[in-house]
Amino acid sequence: MDTIINILIGGAAFLIGSSLLSGVKIQSFWQAICVAVVVAVLDFTLGTFLKIVTLGVLSLGIFTWFLNAILIQVADWFLPKFEVKNFWWALGLAAIVSISTTILTSFL
Repeated sequence: MDTIINILIGGAAFLIGSSLLSGVKIQSFWQAICVAVVVAVLDFTLGTFLKIVTLGVLSLGIFTWFLNAILIQVADWFLPKFEVKNFWWALGLAAIVSISTTILTSFL
């Protein structure tokens, strides 16, 4: 049940980010859910691999922020109707999603 709630919160956070940033396009809430699932799977696979490869050298919070932006751009490549114009928009989206997720999770 927690996984479903986390995916719904992630979808809402991506929808909030796309409404605030003009360089990010998400068509609907269901597409935002798909983006949240793809980014979560990428974080579990590719993100874990990249964290292991860096061996904790770049374990600062800013590295996680950059890593999330990279994963968002990879998700953009996988999902045809999800559009992020460039890395800077992905970085902004990663920040908004992180803040939105923290706020939405605090209400539950």
